[in-house]
Amino acid sequence: MLWQDEDKKTEFVQPDNVIDLSFKVNCKQLPTTHAWELSQALHEILPWLADEPEVGIHQIHGATSGNGWERPADGELMHLSRRTRMNLRVPRPRVEQAMALVGKKVNIAGYELEIGAMTEKSLNPLATLFSRYVVVPDGMDEDAFTQWIVDELAKRDIELRKMLCGIQHTIQTPNNSIETRSVMVADLDKQTSIALQEQGIGEHRHLGCGIFMPHKGIKAVGETEDKSHFSGAK
Repeated sequence: MLWQDEDKKTEFVQPDNVIDLSFKVNCKQLPTTHAWELSQALHEILPWLADEPEVGIHQIHGATSGNGWERPADGELMHLSRRTRMNLRVPRPRVEQAMALVGKKVNIAGYELEIGAMTEKSLNPLATLFSRYVVVPDGMDEDAFTQWIVDELAKRDIELRKMLCGIQHTIQTPNNSIETRSVMVADLDKQTSIALQEQGIGEHRHLGCGIFMPHKGIKAVGETEDKSHFSGAK
């Protein structure tokens, strides 16, 4: 855990270099471990993804909690509602090309998924960001992983003051197993928040890794909708 307090304000102008795209989907259920299959299906429709390693392909998630229901464990099936969305983070010049996904039907680990209407959303410069999956370099324990993140962001002149690491997940590909941890960072100024969302951290953005999303706050981690992702935080 990293936790430092500092009151710092900077003038901010919202950039528009990177944008989030949200697609309606028609799909009854998917296995929770579908990152590789989803990535491969989207690469077939959008071959230019191979030239854009920083594009973020979010894994598809239903509700993480609510009314006693929690997201199934890795490898189990999750049931999707009409509100479920497929989300991509792309450079602004690629938005029009990404519309080629609309109306397509893809096979994800044996389940048909129909991609519906697309909407655009600008990045939100909230002070707290959350990434469900950040790739853990080989052999790193939580303390070493925390320091690695601090050092990597310091190379971009980003100084972290508050960060929590959550539970581990394994992403399977045909060639290997990728170990990840969830990460939450807080007390970011607006410029840093947007920069971190635009650039992410670590490898395998096409598998949903290293993509930071705005979060309501870090004060009540145990009470948030992402509670299950932080049950192992120290």
